[in-house]
Amino acid sequence: MNNAAAITNQTSSLSGALLWIGAAISIAEIQTGVLLAPLGIANGIIAILIGHTIGALTLYAAGMIGATGKLSSMESTRISFGTYGSFGFSILNILQLLGWTAIMIINAAEALDEITRTIWHFQNVPLWCILIGVFIGLWIVLGLQNLAKVNIFVVGLLFALTLILGFIVFRGKLSGQVSQEPLSFGAAVELNVAMSLSWLPLIADYTRYVKHPKAGTRYSVLGYFAGSMLMFTIGLGAAIYCKTSDISAILMSTGLGIVALIIVIFSTVTTTFLDAYSAGVSAVNLHPKINEKGAALLTCVIGTLLAVMIPISQYENFLYWIGSVFAPLFAILFVDYFLYRQKEINSHCLLNLKNTVLWILGVIIYRLLLPYNSPIGITLPVMALISILSIFVNGGIRLWNKKLQNL
Repeated sequence: MNNAAAITNQTSSLSGALLWIGAAISIAEIQTGVLLAPLGIANGIIAILIGHTIGALTLYAAGMIGATGKLSSMESTRISFGTYGSFGFSILNILQLLGWTAIMIINAAEALDEITRTIWHFQNVPLWCILIGVFIGLWIVLGLQNLAKVNIFVVGLLFALTLILGFIVFRGKLSGQVSQEPLSFGAAVELNVAMSLSWLPLIADYTRYVKHPKAGTRYSVLGYFAGSMLMFTIGLGAAIYCKTSDISAILMSTGLGIVALIIVIFSTVTTTFLDAYSAGVSAVNLHPKINEKGAALLTCVIGTLLAVMIPISQYENFLYWIGSVFAPLFAILFVDYFLYRQKEINSHCLLNLKNTVLWILGVIIYRLLLPYNSPIGITLPVMALISILSIFVNGGIRLWNKKLQNL
């Protein structure tokens, strides 16, 4: 099965880079950078660099599978886990994308509420949730091809405005303590990796459209890497500069006013659009007759309703949950695709039991190791361990089958 093999609406490397810079420029990225403030500016930046480097390497590998095989992210999991396995991961992915949509909308709405309270003495969080949801829906209706032109302006504007925000933050004195829970260096690195991993089950949905697989994937990953590094660093510096972890207070303390409002709205839209759109792509993997854009719009509507009705504030555990599910999954897929050159989907394979057991083992190991510290976090060690186990198990089976053939 290769639903995207005949793709004609291809995108340029520049469009891919802009799309992923837009994905990186978000309140969620700044907020996660804020969480690193207990480390201080120097150690915080080192943690950001290490975590983002690990994340970028995994994103590049996943993006290349989509770019070379013209497969969506969840469709590509059929290579290692079979049809039913990919269905299960599609459902998990849709659920995490619904969660991300709701989290992004409510975080932005609360930040907007604080800004409008300060500027106009007006507050209405549900209204801001709906407004942001409408903008995301508009982005979905426009579609990837039309957004290529829109993003040149919107992402360019956002990038310029966040640079202004960064300049305001870093011209101040970045010292002192922030009233936050202590954070180990390893946990800080893992937060950086986990944020990148949240895009792991999405990136191939977009790199499958690039004209030039290597260049398109490289620029997409570099776009996210640069944008996310900037957002994390701004969040880290802003928390230390403003002596608070409250993102709304941080934005208002910079004195940007309307500029802060623009950053919140459009950064949320350019990021959350990808979450909703990819939920639609994963839904198509469940059944090819599902309308991709319609499913994406439904995700946007449900995510908006969740944001209005359910209070969502903390998402560190949500990031770790994503890492525990998708890190071992893609470790197994990378071994099959890049090492064993298993690039075709076997339509007769309904469920690859041995890889499914390996994945479950990887999830358990991730959760067990989470309380422990490592200078490089736990994602890379877990992926390395599961990769070795995958090589051992699959290599052993291949060797056994070869011996049987020679008898």
